[in-house]
Amino acid sequence: MALNVLGGELQACSYDPLTGYLRDGCCQVGPEDRGSHWICARVTSEFLAFSLASGNDLITPRPEWRFAGLKPGDRWCLCVLRWLDALEAGVAPPVVLQSTHEAALALVPLEVLQLHAWPSAMGSGEQR
Repeated sequence: MALNVLGGELQACSYDPLTGYLRDGCCQVGPEDRGSHWICARVTSEFLAFSLASGNDLITPRPEWRFAGLKPGDRWCLCVLRWLDALEAGVAPPVVLQSTHEAALALVPLEVLQLHAWPSAMGSGEQR
């Protein structure tokens, strides 16, 4: 059983849009995921613009990769290092703690993630 940063069972990040390195809805850990897509974030327009300017277009649909493109408010499994870059730039999107893999703690302290937690992340039944 995969665990989240709070020590509980890893919850799905998003099925619509379908996220995760394996496109299974979860921010799973695997040896083939060289980008470490372990942080479940609720993306913002500021983050999407930052990512685009950094060379990672998360907005444009790419059907060949089963990627519909993201819009503000979507949940997405982000690379830990990209989230840290965004944090340094002041545009880190909020983190969904229950859906962020515990492996992220190797690079980001829990206290930092908690400071950037999506306010509704601590127990809301909103649709994914």
